[in-house]
Amino acid sequence: MSLKLSFLWHMHQPDYVDEGGEMHMPWVFLHAIKDYYEMPWLLSKFPALKATFNLTPTLIRQIRLYEENGYKKDKFLMLWIREVSTLKEEEKKYLIKLCKSAPFETMVKPLQRFAVLYHKEHFGEAELQDLEVLFLLAWCGNYLRENSAVVQSLLQKATAYTQSDKETLLEALLKFIPQILPFYGSLLQSGQISLSTTPYNHPILPLLIDMQTAAVSNPQTVLPQNPLSLEGDAGRQVDKAIELYVKVFGQKPTGLWPAEGAVDEKSLHLYREKGIEWVATDEAILQKTLKSSEKNLCYHRYEYDSVFIAFRDHPLSDSIGFRYRFMEETDAVGDFMKRLDEIGKQHSDANVFVIVDGENAWEFYRNNAMDFFLKLYEAVSKSRTVTMQRFDDLPKEGRQKLPSLHPGSWIYGTFDTWVGQSEKNRAWELIYQTKRETDSAYRKLDKKTQTAVEEHFLASECSDWFWWYGEDHFSDFLAEFDTLFRSHLIAVYELCGMPVPSNLYLNIFRERNVALSQVKPQFPLSVEVDGTETSFYEWLGAGMVDESKAFSTMDGVKRVVQKLYYGENDTVMYFRLDVNVKQFLSAYKEIKLHFKELPDAIVLPVTDRYGKDGLTLVCKDMVEFAIDKKYCQKKSTLHLQLEITDKQNSSEFVPTFGEIEVCLNDYSKNWFI
Repeated sequence: MSLKLSFLWHMHQPDYVDEGGEMHMPWVFLHAIKDYYEMPWLLSKFPALKATFNLTPTLIRQIRLYEENGYKKDKFLMLWIREVSTLKEEEKKYLIKLCKSAPFETMVKPLQRFAVLYHKEHFGEAELQDLEVLFLLAWCGNYLRENSAVVQSLLQKATAYTQSDKETLLEALLKFIPQILPFYGSLLQSGQISLSTTPYNHPILPLLIDMQTAAVSNPQTVLPQNPLSLEGDAGRQVDKAIELYVKVFGQKPTGLWPAEGAVDEKSLHLYREKGIEWVATDEAILQKTLKSSEKNLCYHRYEYDSVFIAFRDHPLSDSIGFRYRFMEETDAVGDFMKRLDEIGKQHSDANVFVIVDGENAWEFYRNNAMDFFLKLYEAVSKSRTVTMQRFDDLPKEGRQKLPSLHPGSWIYGTFDTWVGQSEKNRAWELIYQTKRETDSAYRKLDKKTQTAVEEHFLASECSDWFWWYGEDHFSDFLAEFDTLFRSHLIAVYELCGMPVPSNLYLNIFRERNVALSQVKPQFPLSVEVDGTETSFYEWLGAGMVDESKAFSTMDGVKRVVQKLYYGENDTVMYFRLDVNVKQFLSAYKEIKLHFKELPDAIVLPVTDRYGKDGLTLVCKDMVEFAIDKKYCQKKSTLHLQLEITDKQNSSEFVPTFGEIEVCLNDYSKNWFI
């Protein structure tokens, strides 16, 4: 058995820079001190192992802004570094909002003082100063914690930080950032990694070329009104990405990760013309291309229009991105290696492509996932059957030529995450409006101003804006994303010397609050477990988690559970899952209830009807199940998270945000008074 394992770690942030050159969000800086150096550093501890990293142009450009300007182009850091006493109330609110954005369990809780401050609503000056410093320290990755004397000293100090401490910390972190890109360059030259790029502003390139492609991918998709072909912009997005890569790394890229794995035949042809030899996307594209749901197809090598296409193993990739953070590191690595072993036994020459967001998952792991990666890389290095391979080293022989290529992305093989809902379509329509109305004035501009206009158009085409618009994802920073998107189109009118249309000053996104997606139980329940809503009153007073409104950037894949209802009475706990029951029964095999206070998970099979030893389940119009309270071991409070496992052994956790608290027979704290 011989298996070739190819990792691609995708490093990306959208363009947070406004027309004045200021970054409105600090995520590039925060991931720079936590992930962008640390991920290749962890790999470098195993010199015989190889991997591929994708660095997007928007990320590279913003890292270089910090190299050139320090904190002076970052809105957050310019406020953070000021004396707390000089801050206005609105500035304090902005800082506090960002400082409370870190995941509590993995980043806040390990720092005792941070955990105390996290739950406060009002801050004195000394408390706010501590909050600011602890927030940045929490974002410092393991490399900095092991190698920076400043970070080590301030972590040990733990509280009572001074303005001098803030200045010393920021100076040390800003000196660290210029080491990041050269480190990738050195690993590229040594041959341990290959590097790839993405079209310049991370656009959904097939939709720029032809918006009708979205309807070809999914005929049910509602298209924006009066679409324009932005094929010229698509070519510029690729040209500028290659140009920047050459400038930074001294050579042309051979490979490219299309933003969001979005591909179609026209974009592949464009990539080939630009000298790109390989791209990658999701296995769903291959299955739709070949009109087959056969899982093992993705372990072969394919090409279309002379461009090699790597099709990611979806369950394996998502296990690292979403599932393993809930497991002990040894168990997670054991599961990963077991799956590779099973694949290898079925295929004598398997190529397994694991493609994962290289930055956003790790803050949900313990210790920024370092323990997981060290165990994973050690296991692979000791394996006699698994070899890690760079994408640049993929053999050209033995490739199967695809006669066609289904258009779509890494999410369900469609483009619906970026077009189809009213907010997403409105954003596209504003781009088309701006293109049409400024075209004549643009042609009369000097070359320098034309270039500035083009930059704003390319920035407005970034996939991230369309990701956040609509009902499928939530962020506490929707208003900031919305403002940034519209600011690029406003700047185009201003550069063209034209009045700005009033509709560009109106919010695209509708106000929504993720807190409304969770309701706690109000009253005891009496449910007939029959898989139907027997009466309106049956689930009245139940707790509810609306997963469809609580999705975040970490949950790109559409989730099977839309809503979870839960409640109890004196003897039984009740649960209800709102799902597509037909899909649920065909694709999923079991439900595990993980109670933090209980030693073992409670397991229910996914089937039409089940009843045994105090456990009852029925799937009909919905999934309803009941659990006898004898399993609660007389606990008064339990913390629960459901794990729903499909037949490919990929799991979805509900709720997405973590555990729900179940206070048995005590509803008083949940009543609205």
